[in-house]
Amino acid sequence: MPALSQLPQHIQLPKTAADLLQAQRLFHGRGHAYPGLHHLTIDWLPPVILITLFAPEPLADIEILADYLLSQLPTAKSVQLQHRYQLSGPVDIIRGEPITQLAIQEGDLHFNISLGQARNTGLFLDMRNGRRWVQDNSQNKRVLNLFAYTCGFSVAAIAGNAKSVLNIDMSSPALNIGRENHRLNRQSLEQVRFEKLDIFKSFSRFKKRGPFDLLICDPPTLQKGSVDIAKDYPKILRRLDQFMAPGATLLLCLNAPELNRDYLLEHMAELAPRYTLIEEIQSPEVYLEAEGKGLKILCFKNN
Repeated sequence: MPALSQLPQHIQLPKTAADLLQAQRLFHGRGHAYPGLHHLTIDWLPPVILITLFAPEPLADIEILADYLLSQLPTAKSVQLQHRYQLSGPVDIIRGEPITQLAIQEGDLHFNISLGQARNTGLFLDMRNGRRWVQDNSQNKRVLNLFAYTCGFSVAAIAGNAKSVLNIDMSSPALNIGRENHRLNRQSLEQVRFEKLDIFKSFSRFKKRGPFDLLICDPPTLQKGSVDIAKDYPKILRRLDQFMAPGATLLLCLNAPELNRDYLLEHMAELAPRYTLIEEIQSPEVYLEAEGKGLKILCFKNN
């Protein structure tokens, strides 16, 4: 495909030896900023290069891309290809070693990554700036982390000297990885709790555990039988006064492509009018968006 042959000029390669150690996205086609390449992403998860396809490409073309990437990333030991257009998101080894488990570095933090085990690796790289914000804004705060997944925000909060963190998720395996992520960073678990709960049936428990100074809410767009965020986000926002402390801060994330930032702004104005927008966190520059459908991260404060 001609578009694929133009790809190298758009790939953002690490520029320094230190940058080479950092996990990062190298190319983001999902933002529709590059014609003909919206079905492709490339991640650097040292020492693994992960190419992800959301539509098929000829293997010969992928092998040419793999060899180019290997020539540019001398510390790479594996090039892997994930077929996200298939239900299970299987992963093929294109070049090098069949690495399936590794710990990656993001800033001064580390996270466990799994390749070929599930559709997602265990860490969403587009949330890097959000985790940095949490690390910088958690000092002495009691943190509630909803839809915690593998607890990346919790690791960042404890690194930022949070007083405590309560992680809530429906997945026990994800929370178990969260525990291991804290241990990987040599963080004590004394101030960290992990609870497998249905968030929408647990507001009374949050009230009992609270009040909290910082809410992190990073929901999936849609999980069959548990979450439809377009309908469910307001259920959280209208109950903030039940479990958030006076002067609390909110980090609200929205991944749904069909919902823009106005969805959050309008619902906050209606359901939590005492909160004011204080900051909007941008994704890393590589996540170029042509249609405004990418990740939205808005920070609010109760004044």
